[in-house]
Amino acid sequence: MEVLLDTCARRRVASLLLLILLAVKAAAECSKPEAKENTVLTDQSLLLNTFSEGVEVYFECANGYVVESGSGKITCAQKNWSESDLICKKKDCGFPESRPNMLFDLSTGTLFGNVIRVFCDKGFQLSGSSYKQCYATGWSGSAKCNIVSCDAPPEVLDGRISWDSQDEPKYGEVIEYVCKQGFTLIGNSSIMCGEDGEYDSPAPSCEGVRTEERITTATASPTSTPPQEVSPSTESPASLTDKTTSATRTVS
Repeated sequence: MEVLLDTCARRRVASLLLLILLAVKAAAECSKPEAKENTVLTDQSLLLNTFSEGVEVYFECANGYVVESGSGKITCAQKNWSESDLICKKKDCGFPESRPNMLFDLSTGTLFGNVIRVFCDKGFQLSGSSYKQCYATGWSGSAKCNIVSCDAPPEVLDGRISWDSQDEPKYGEVIEYVCKQGFTLIGNSSIMCGEDGEYDSPAPSCEGVRTEERITTATASPTSTPPQEVSPSTESPASLTDKTTSATRTVS
């Protein structure tokens, strides 16, 4: 009987001590740590349900931010967390990747969240997004600059053109015009493809007398002198008889 009482007493004492230890432990636990500006708990730290005395957890920079200084480690001591030394700053995407004939307006900045404008050199046309935004993974948006082209240059009657390519003229390319022999060029002898896809001046023309016009003119002109008309005589029959008699006498 005494042995049984001793066993029960020991169990009660052990249970009491356990309760005391649990109470002390619970009293020493820290609450869930709160993140500072631009920081978050690491995935491993988020898995913890309790934060006992002496436990360590870690912070990391939030999306779009990078470490400027500090480790991010804090420790639970006497129900309080130590101060985090982690300092995070916005990610800087830097200057966008350079592409031929492409320009950027960086006046808004290159930090996380900033938006910049994209445009092209003179004589080039933008294809794609006209802006880029700085994300945690870098610049968004894709674009390229294509050179402006003009329609095929117009042909000129009785003239020759220097452009013999099947491709359309590009910005800055010049087309020359020359008239055939006997024709005069009216207007500019050359036109250039402009930055707006239009030529800087109208195509010239070749003025002169064409072969078919010469033939028509020659056919219409007289080639021989027309016979002259004989005016009818206005003399009387008596005077004609006198002239005949006079002529007969002279012959005799």
